[in-house]
Amino acid sequence: MSQKFSSLYFFGRPFSPLYSGIMKIRESLYLRGIKRRYTFDVPVISVGNLTMGGTGKTPVVGMLASLLFKRGFKPAIISRGYGGGADSRVNVVSDGKETFLDAKAAGDEPCFLASSLPGVPVLTGIVRALPCRHAIEKLGCNVLILDDGFQHMSVRRDLDLVLFSAAKLAGNSRVFPGGDLREPVSALKRCHAFMITGITEVLQERAEKFAELLQRRFPGKPVFFTSYQAIGATSLKERQDQEISTLPSPLFGFCGIAQPELFKETLTKNGISPAGFMPLKDHQPFTPSLIKKIEHQAEQCNARGLITTEKDLVKLAPDSFQLPCFGLKMKVKAEPEFETFLKEILPDTLLN
Repeated sequence: MSQKFSSLYFFGRPFSPLYSGIMKIRESLYLRGIKRRYTFDVPVISVGNLTMGGTGKTPVVGMLASLLFKRGFKPAIISRGYGGGADSRVNVVSDGKETFLDAKAAGDEPCFLASSLPGVPVLTGIVRALPCRHAIEKLGCNVLILDDGFQHMSVRRDLDLVLFSAAKLAGNSRVFPGGDLREPVSALKRCHAFMITGITEVLQERAEKFAELLQRRFPGKPVFFTSYQAIGATSLKERQDQEISTLPSPLFGFCGIAQPELFKETLTKNGISPAGFMPLKDHQPFTPSLIKKIEHQAEQCNARGLITTEKDLVKLAPDSFQLPCFGLKMKVKAEPEFETFLKEILPDTLLN
């Protein structure tokens, strides 16, 4: 945890019980049927988290969509579209064949998912029931995946998957604004399974102990592990894939994700020792002045190119930089047991 957030959480700690109480009341209103919950005739999978910030939801959503699509299902991804300017009740980022909205309109994560998942529609909307209905009735989808859906209780789900980052776990275990949690730990009673993301050799033992704690506290809810694997890089200008070994060296790294230090570690683990690195805030927009600053710092480090995340790459124009720029392509690797678990949730009658 950064010194900045540590200080903010310290001063916010007295207000945590108030916020926690509000979230418990909100949960109760939904579970008692006082606040409306929408039910659909197709399976709904929610991928969310209890903590603030990055747990790897977007890569897991992409992994799920790809897995379901390859098995013959017709999945659609439904997102809030955070950071996007599109404000229609239903925003079709992609219908699975054509992408209609860029990152500025759709938000960086929906745009990234749309560009990396051919055949899978991606939709956004504040009232998520509306894009859910559109995906079913207009696009013929038979499985819905809610991106960041754990707190979005107005849509009933068949699988509530809660993610924890292996690097962060539950943070300081206090509810916002005194800590990292969006809701009290008791909210985890309503989920069906847990997933601990970003497993490495260094974090394996820590993650296993946390998994044991979850299973003791919430018996009957399985815990799955996933790791990230770099599978190449995509050039910004040509949008072509290439092997990591063919990239120019040295490279200057930058990214705007919740845990930028993890991206820097990933670069090093994959043989890329950046000449310099610039962490940005999550969902950082790339203004002309910021782009100029990034390239200037890269030149100061004598870098021959730039490297960032795929999520950041979709927000950049092909001619943003004079130096060549690349996005590191990552793949989520899940345990075989997770796919078996998923098969139990989804009926084969939905297959084409």
